[in-house]
Amino acid sequence: MPTPTKGPRLGGGPAHERLILANLATQLFEHRSITTTQAKAKRLRPYAERLITFAKRGDLAARRRVMTQIRDKSVVHELFTDIAPAMELREGGYTRTTKIGPRKGDNAPMVVIELVTEAVSARQDVVREATAATGRSARDEARASAAAAAGVGVSEVDDADAAALSEARAEDSATEAEDRSLRADTEGAGDATADAETAADDAEVLAPGSSDAVDADAAADAADEVTTAAEDAEKDARS
Repeated sequence: MPTPTKGPRLGGGPAHERLILANLATQLFEHRSITTTQAKAKRLRPYAERLITFAKRGDLAARRRVMTQIRDKSVVHELFTDIAPAMELREGGYTRTTKIGPRKGDNAPMVVIELVTEAVSARQDVVREATAATGRSARDEARASAAAAAGVGVSEVDDADAAALSEARAEDSATEAEDRSLRADTEGAGDATADAETAADDAEVLAPGSSDAVDADAAADAADEVTTAAEDAEKDARS
């Protein structure tokens, strides 16, 4: 259910008000400009502009919707073929009101309400571009203000981010190199242990109980201890 309009209605009731607005809109679309009271013009503007918005759609459903309120087919045809194309580039504000002198007799304030059929000027295009540029500058200013609150400039913030990224990459590279070094040390110690054990076995076979065999066993034990220490160091480094 629509929200009732505040204040007194036009005419004696809702149906009478709808008829008054429909007749005023018909006269406005037919003559492009009419003179009426300020109260009627205030109610007529949103009513007529909504009908123009429907006419700008141009489809059959919109035409039928308009014809439920504007019963004159010639006026509807003119609205869809002449008025709506003239409003194609205009986003709202299809009508304007101009105050004139009060009416003689009851001293009612009178206005002239007319359609704005002029093409969108270059100045309005400039205003649109300026509005968009203002939005972009506002975002840049907000970013600069945030950087200023942090005590650094925008370029310094970018430099700090780049430096932090480079530092993180360098740290990752150093960690990877250290892991490779530990793995290489462990693998080298394991190879040395295997060689020492092989030499000890050969010496024991060739000369059992000799000093060379004893030395080879000692070297194998020492290599085994080195391998164990390297593996422990690698585990500690990874943990």
